[in-house]
Amino acid sequence: MSLCCVYSGAVAGVEAIPVEVEVNAADSGNIDIKLVGLPDAAVRESVDRVVTAVKNSGLSWPKKPITINLAPADLRKEGPSFDLPIALGMVSLDEERNGTLKEGALDMCMVVGELALDGRVRPIKGVLPLTLEAKKQGKKAVLVPKENALEASIVEGIYVYGIENLRQAYELLCGEKSVSPEKLDREAFFAAQSHYAIDFDEVKGQAHAKRALEVAMAGGHNMLMLGSPGTGKSMLAKRLTTILPKMTESEAIETTKIHSVAGLFDGKNGFLATRPFRSPHHTISDAGLLGGSSHPTPGEVSLAHNGILFLDELPEFRRSTLEVLRQPLEDGKVTISRAAGKFTFPSRFSLVAAMNPCPCGYLGDPSRECRCSPNQIEKYRQRISGPLLDRIDLHVDVPAVNYKELRSEKTGESSEVIRERVDEARQIQLQRFVSDPDINCNADMGSRQVAKHCWLDKRSERMLEQAMESLNFSARAHDRILKVSRTLADLEGHLEIKEVHVMEAIQYRTLDRNLWV
Repeated sequence: MSLCCVYSGAVAGVEAIPVEVEVNAADSGNIDIKLVGLPDAAVRESVDRVVTAVKNSGLSWPKKPITINLAPADLRKEGPSFDLPIALGMVSLDEERNGTLKEGALDMCMVVGELALDGRVRPIKGVLPLTLEAKKQGKKAVLVPKENALEASIVEGIYVYGIENLRQAYELLCGEKSVSPEKLDREAFFAAQSHYAIDFDEVKGQAHAKRALEVAMAGGHNMLMLGSPGTGKSMLAKRLTTILPKMTESEAIETTKIHSVAGLFDGKNGFLATRPFRSPHHTISDAGLLGGSSHPTPGEVSLAHNGILFLDELPEFRRSTLEVLRQPLEDGKVTISRAAGKFTFPSRFSLVAAMNPCPCGYLGDPSRECRCSPNQIEKYRQRISGPLLDRIDLHVDVPAVNYKELRSEKTGESSEVIRERVDEARQIQLQRFVSDPDINCNADMGSRQVAKHCWLDKRSERMLEQAMESLNFSARAHDRILKVSRTLADLEGHLEIKEVHVMEAIQYRTLDRNLWV
């Protein structure tokens, strides 16, 4: 054999692209190994790793001029994941000394993995999208690093072989060694993984804030909590994912793909079955939040996809950093253009933010005196732009918990009880928007859907009109109130929005833009 083709893949954004590793041995010329096909530095270095790994595995390749092509040639190849397919291609050219491959063995599988110098196969990023692509290409099996096998095995309809070293991979393809494919009891796995270590019944008091959080999660609304330090804003936010509906399998796979590409998994934790909660520090850069760098990777807004993005101490974030949130909040995705190409990452999340009422944090606190001047308070609040604030549906005060509530043995509702109500409201919304696949919840409604699904009776109309005139609400706030009112009605199972729903929704607009400045 003078030419061998091994099927592999490359990750671009959160998707995979098939790559053919072609290895050819020429009959004449200088004995050398050339690697072509637009490789980056890490891929070019694979030749040195592969040569050493093959020798230390007790295998060999023809002592002839070797040319390795990574096709398609116009796609830039990055990372060390091509080590294993390159090594298998080189070794398979010397069947006389290494053994003969089973007929069609390489045609039926996709191979990925990094090689250590002793021949061990090391884990790589992006195994889940690569496995999904292999299935899409009609492959019967994938050979992946042992540590990545659990992650890949979530894909049904394809055999996943966890490979420990180069020799084991080659003997498997020769039929000399049997390796059991990774098997996953999907039902048991989801049941074991879909649990949280925290619960809403651990939060003392804060009945009003809990109610607002339930409303926000039921309608997919963004939310801002305002309160002094130590009132429980972060504690409440961390428990939000526990009251969201459980992730569907398609949501879990979509979210896991993003975390896989970011390299956030290890051999023991290869799949994300609970909704993500991301809480970046306020010193984060624009690229860290949105995604980017020279080789674009997912940012925090994408890692929070199908979950919660929590921004604590919101005014402490750089204004430019907060402004980049506007696109993902509106579109549910992030598009990044770099020299390496144009990449789109999904980023449909619920934004939950928290802040103090003033720089010292004690404005309005009954037990501590605020030392901030009016000018300091105004500058502090104006760090948040009006357009960003307009995209936050609910503004909620979180007061300090008194001693009796703190020491009370009475517990509130559990996350499971609240989640049942949230889930019922979400099901109503899914049925409402079944003909519009781009809308998943009330928060996603545009002007047309608001006019269609948020009509008011005369009393409710009069209530909203009075609020608009007396409180100087903006036009955007008008739509936000209607969306929240629709969610409140859904939580109670009502087809019509009633006056009480509008009244409650108005209470959640205390920091409207016109009142803010």
